[in-house]
Amino acid sequence: MGGVNDAQATEPVTDPDLLLDFRGVEFVRGGNTLVGPVDWQVELDERWVIVGPNGAGKTTLIRMASALEFPSKGTAFVLGEQLGRTDMRDLRAAIGLTSSALAQRVPEDEKVGDLVVSAGYAIVGRWREDYDEMDYEQAMDVLEQVGAMHLIDRRWGTLSDGEKKRVMVARAVMINPELLIMDEPAAGMDLGGREDLMAYLGELALDPDAPAMVMITHHLEEIPYGFTHAMLLDEGEVVAQGLIDDVLNSENVSKAYHQPIEVTRADGRYFARRARSSRAGAHRK
Repeated sequence: MGGVNDAQATEPVTDPDLLLDFRGVEFVRGGNTLVGPVDWQVELDERWVIVGPNGAGKTTLIRMASALEFPSKGTAFVLGEQLGRTDMRDLRAAIGLTSSALAQRVPEDEKVGDLVVSAGYAIVGRWREDYDEMDYEQAMDVLEQVGAMHLIDRRWGTLSDGEKKRVMVARAVMINPELLIMDEPAAGMDLGGREDLMAYLGELALDPDAPAMVMITHHLEEIPYGFTHAMLLDEGEVVAQGLIDDVLNSENVSKAYHQPIEVTRADGRYFARRARSSRAGAHRK
C-alpha cells in the first residue's frame, strides 16, 4: 500500500548547494574501469583543478561532469539533476566547456566572432546569416578579456593551437554558465599567451559572481591563482582531494606520478620539478 511513497523515499537526492555530487561513480568500458570509484562534491564558490598523468582518467571524469557521459556505476548529480534521469541536452546548455574534442568540430572557415557568438545558441558552426548586435558586443567583451580580440575576424583554420585555446575559453564564458569546465585550456600556448590566460582565469576565479570552475591540467604551472580545491588522479583512482594546499604537496604529487617530485608555491601559483637526489648533489660537489 505505501509502495509508491516507499519508492520515492529511496530516490537519491542531492544538496541544492552542490553543482556536482558524485557518489561511488565508476566508468567502465570493455570490462576495464577507467575511473572510480569516485566520491566528489563541488559547491558554487569552489574552483577545482584535476591533476594527473596521461591515462589517469581526468578527461573521462569531466566528460561525466559535463553531462557528456553516463557513469557505469554509482550516482552522479550535475546541476542538481541526476544523470540518466534528466535530459542531458538541457544540462549541457548551462555548462561552459572547453576541450580538444569540441575544438575539432569547428569548421575550418568559421570566423572567430561567429564561433563565440554561436555558443549562446548551443551550436558549433554558423547557422544563421546575422546574429544580434548585443551578442556580438558580448563576444567582443569576452574575447578582449582572454586577450583574443584581435582574432575576431580570423578564420578558425588559420589560428595556432594556442590561439584556438583562448578562443574556446571565450566561447565557454560567453553563455554565462552555471559551471565552467576546462580541459587543459593552456596547452599549446607560448609563455606570454599562457600567462595572459592565467591572469584572466585567476581574476575569474576570485570573482564571487563567477561560476564554479573545474579545470584539467598536467602541469602545476598552469593552475591559475584563486583556485581553491584539487584532485589528484592516477589510473582512475583518487590519490588525494580537498583544499588545494593540502593536496598539491610533494608527497601526493610524487605518489600520483610515480617519481620524486618537488612542489613549491609562490604568489599563489604552483611549480613542480623532479626532486634532485642527494647522490646527484654530492656528485656535483
